[in-house]
Amino acid sequence: ILAVLYAGWLFLDWDTPTSGGRRSQWVRSWSVWDYFRDYFPITLVKTVDLDPKHNYIFGFHPHGVLVAGAFSSFCTESTGFSQLFPGLTPHLLMLPFWFRVPLFREYIMCGGLVSSSKSSLGHLVSRPEGGNVAVLAVGGAPEALDARPGALTLQILNRKGFIKLALKHGWLVPVFSFGENELFDQMENPTGSALRRLQNRLQSIMGVALPLFHARGVFQYSFGLMPYRQPIHTIGNTTTQLLHNPYTL
Repeated sequence: ILAVLYAGWLFLDWDTPTSGGRRSQWVRSWSVWDYFRDYFPITLVKTVDLDPKHNYIFGFHPHGVLVAGAFSSFCTESTGFSQLFPGLTPHLLMLPFWFRVPLFREYIMCGGLVSSSKSSLGHLVSRPEGGNVAVLAVGGAPEALDARPGALTLQILNRKGFIKLALKHGWLVPVFSFGENELFDQMENPTGSALRRLQNRLQSIMGVALPLFHARGVFQYSFGLMPYRQPIHTIGNTTTQLLHNPYTL
């Protein structure tokens, strides 16, 4: 009977991830996120005041394997987002696939995650009273396939849809997470290799990237799936560019 009740709930709640989500300040404030932050550690650096009367798109780079900087800074209160940017509510955009997973969808929405669909992003940045921050990992899942220590490959040229929305609705803030790519090694998968072709094929079918990553273990440092302890500094640009053009299609 629980399965039937939950199926009914899913039917009624299906559009919530594209309509601003359902965050829980209690979950965002769990003390476990402080341990997560301190493991690396992760810091969120404020360089400019943002007026809460506006909506913002934070264009986040790089995606990395774990997106640890974005998660800690925008899905928890461990780095002090609410104190740094009073009046603003962050929403990290995530692939729609994950919001089709029962129960897991409820958990990730508690942190403020929402669908990365165009309608979801449009809903956030068109709020008349302002106060929304849509955090978009611009490179998306494909960028994760190039994430490795000492390297930085960004997927930008074909990622212009969010800029059109910024032109229509307001403010665009570039955000960079220094150290994000230092957390995991990855099997060599250069463009054109058999592994990369397989990964691209699986991504086209499933909608998610599958990097073959590794780092350290719990009790040893030679091999495992725990990320390396490397500092991450998530920093917004010192200037926020207003690109408002209400007539942009």
